[in-house]
Amino acid sequence: MSEPQYDLVVFGATSFVGQILSRYLTENFGTKGDLKWAAAGRSQAKLDELKRSLGRKATELPLLVADAADEGSLATLCSKTRVVISTVGPYALYGEPLVKVCAETGTDYCDLTGEVQWIKKMIERYEATAIASGARIVHCCGFDSIPSDMGVFFLQQQARERFDEPCTRVKMRVKAAKGGMSGGTVASLMNVVKEAAGNPGLRKELANPYSLCPPNHSFIARQPNLKSGAFDEDFNAWITPFIMAAINTRVVHRSNALMGKAYGSGFIYEEAMLTGRGVKGRMAAYGIAGAIGSFMVASVMKPSRWVLERFMLPKPGEGPSLEAQKAGFFDIRFVGKTASGKTLRAKVTGDQDPGYGSTGKMLGQAGVCLALDLPKVEKAGGFWTPSTAFGDKLLTRLTRYSGLKFEVLES
Repeated sequence: MSEPQYDLVVFGATSFVGQILSRYLTENFGTKGDLKWAAAGRSQAKLDELKRSLGRKATELPLLVADAADEGSLATLCSKTRVVISTVGPYALYGEPLVKVCAETGTDYCDLTGEVQWIKKMIERYEATAIASGARIVHCCGFDSIPSDMGVFFLQQQARERFDEPCTRVKMRVKAAKGGMSGGTVASLMNVVKEAAGNPGLRKELANPYSLCPPNHSFIARQPNLKSGAFDEDFNAWITPFIMAAINTRVVHRSNALMGKAYGSGFIYEEAMLTGRGVKGRMAAYGIAGAIGSFMVASVMKPSRWVLERFMLPKPGEGPSLEAQKAGFFDIRFVGKTASGKTLRAKVTGDQDPGYGSTGKMLGQAGVCLALDLPKVEKAGGFWTPSTAFGDKLLTRLTRYSGLKFEVLES
């Protein structure tokens, strides 16, 4: 087989996140450096417009036309590159053909999906094919779920180094975050709600904390399921449900399974948002929990869902401005406890809007890591999580190039 023309192709480059990612790659790698990459999408006109918006550094950026629904054009795309980064969502509606073709052709792939039901379906349908072809498929390479998955990975590394044992229980808490929401994210969320509303089996599957683990995982530990406000003694503050916990916890448990139960067969992991102390923190915890519950109820019912989508929620292609992305940030905290009772605290921070500015950088470095740092002989084909695919190599890239910090907090 001839050597692929490109190291990496951004598929869906004209989408909201695709534009952020393309700008990041242009600014950090140019188009003629060590990374040979191209932008791809279904519209030549929109690709041309994207190229113009990226400025002089993108003058020689290659543009490729391919349709998410056309396996022939996707196969041609895959023949030209070693890695594809997909930003074409909702993935449950548009993502399967590309995963299928990548698995068949041995092309490495990563994305930023947080759609649990779709990820499970892709694993069931194409994991054997990916293992046979050598394709490394890595979902969830954005805010969901790199800070959670890599944060736990970092915490466990530190626990073994300091205590010679892993943490058997870990809590993740969002201390602070500032950022907006794009229409693409909203569309993905609403699609999950629509699918679950008419499918009792899917609702049951979405409630399973081990839904993404291999069938032989044998985990039986009962996992926490926060539904309202509560007081957390480990943080001495009130907490409320974190909407991304539904995907992040599943990814972390899959990582534990793929690493041979490195965190323990009874490992417990939970996520929530910190709302503060005292009466103010308590009121905020119950208020946010109530607002989330009301939104989910409104999303399930067709009339109210139509009102939300029509008048209140951002449309696909819409999202926070570049200035808002740069003004954003996130600060998440972890506390882990070992079987012998030792405690370790850590934090992960990001310097831009979590879902877009920071996600673009995380996703970009995940793709670059696949392309430049991870030879096929070093990591076999299959469906991996960020921590099990990349490990220390991604930690290094995230801290050097993505504005993330992983730190142990000395108590």
